Amino acid sequence: MRFDLHVHSTYSGDSVTTIHEIIKQAEVAGLSGVAICDHNTTEGGLRAARLAEELHTDLQIIPGIEVSTSEGHLLILGVTESIPPGRTVKETIRAAERLDGLSIAPHPFKYGKKKGIGYRGSQNVDAIETMNSRCRLICSNRRAREAAEALQKPQVAGSDSHQLETIGRAYTEITPRGGESILDAIREGRTRPAGRLAPIRVMVKQAYRGVRRNLKPQHRLK
Repeated sequence: MRFDLHVHSTYSGDSVTTIHEIIKQAEVAGLSGVAICDHNTTEGGLRAARLAEELHTDLQIIPGIEVSTSEGHLLILGVTESIPPGRTVKETIRAAERLDGLSIAPHPFKYGKKKGIGYRGSQNVDAIETMNSRCRLICSNRRAREAAEALQKPQVAGSDSHQLETIGRAYTEITPRGGESILDAIREGRTRPAGRLAPIRVMVKQAYRGVRRNLKPQHRLK
């Protein structure tokens, strides 16, 4: 089963992809499911789960959130309640555990202010994202893989998609046993990260869009 475990919708504010577009593109890409991980909100994941049911699709939706902790970004999968930003990684993980959520260190070595939680922050997570299609510097994913191996953490992959064409660019092959849930299979390490980096032209396009967004009032699409 192939899951893109890191996708952003328009509920993130910095993504141009609607929930409906994500579902349709994930089907085209041959994915078994996607995790909607918008910045500091679970609204996108909840909306996606409702829409998937309305569309009678076989695509599995994992509601999630990308929390801006005080030390960097942290993915929490399987939650329907938003977790407040600004807390430490440990505090955020504890909050996620109370909600039966699964914690993932996304792009732990991505360059940029408070983007990744690094090696120290990754010690208490359930899994580490070792393939992120937006980490153009190859060493970022390599360092994540080395950290996961050293810490003996399950490895996952996600596109970190903010636009339609990169959905499924990176994905996680998950092999549940029996009636095991997808999240439990990840916890048990029955995963294999796979995929490719996003094209440079896509990254340039997103960077340009980000500059334009910062120069005018925000209008969040639904």
